[in-house]
Amino acid sequence: MTDPSWPSAPGHLPAYPGQPDPWAPFGRHPVTGQPYSDRSKVVAALLQLLGLFGFLGFGRIYLGQTRLGIAQLLGCLVFTAITFGFGGGVPIIWGIVDAILILTGRVHDRQGRVLR
Repeated sequence: MTDPSWPSAPGHLPAYPGQPDPWAPFGRHPVTGQPYSDRSKVVAALLQLLGLFGFLGFGRIYLGQTRLGIAQLLGCLVFTAITFGFGGGVPIIWGIVDAILILTGRVHDRQGRVLR
């Protein structure tokens, strides 16, 4: 039996034909064979776009990257407060860039799985 944390080879088949793969309940990436995450990239990107309203980091928290999400949230709030509101564009730009990275598949969940 192989270790489930290791990525499997492309074309991985379930243990029993007709049965779902217990290590990849949401399926596998067709090229790499890596299991898909239970998290959605669309939901994560939309939550990250809350940065347009000054609340950056919710998309990262949703993906299980809690420390990065809290750092984004607090960092942008502190930066905006220090610049007396003139730095309010930073969360907007950062949120858009991060949402694009999430949607293009460059960001994975906490376990390193591909977002579905």
